[in-house]
Amino acid sequence: MLTGYSILVAEDNPLNQKIATFMLEKHGAMVTSAGNGKEAIALLEKGSFDLILMDIQMPEMDGHETATYIRTVLKSDIPIIALSAGNLDYELERCLKTGMNTCIMKPFDTNEICNKIVTLVTENKISSEKRCI
Repeated sequence: MLTGYSILVAEDNPLNQKIATFMLEKHGAMVTSAGNGKEAIALLEKGSFDLILMDIQMPEMDGHETATYIRTVLKSDIPIIALSAGNLDYELERCLKTGMNTCIMKPFDTNEICNKIVTLVTENKISSEKRCI
């Protein structure tokens, strides 16, 4: 389902990072991991990714700060899915305000997250192609 997709996982909890990586790789994605927002930005500046799966609460630079930086400084429209253990309604509203595309609550359903990834990456590619015409 995710074959050929390059996904950046920004997650400070090593166990959650391993679980997300395993799940994404099981579905064919190529995964790169970052332990916080600063690491995610450094990796994003060096490489090309189709999507970022980002924890909201990370040390040094949380998910909201990282998304804001990606949108305003890097001027990137890469799809960002936030992962949160908090209240979905509150988190979703805040995530959208900081430039993320959507928010999924932990623990997440594998099929749900894979479907969202495919949808967001496809929409982003179509949008990018339209801008190039």
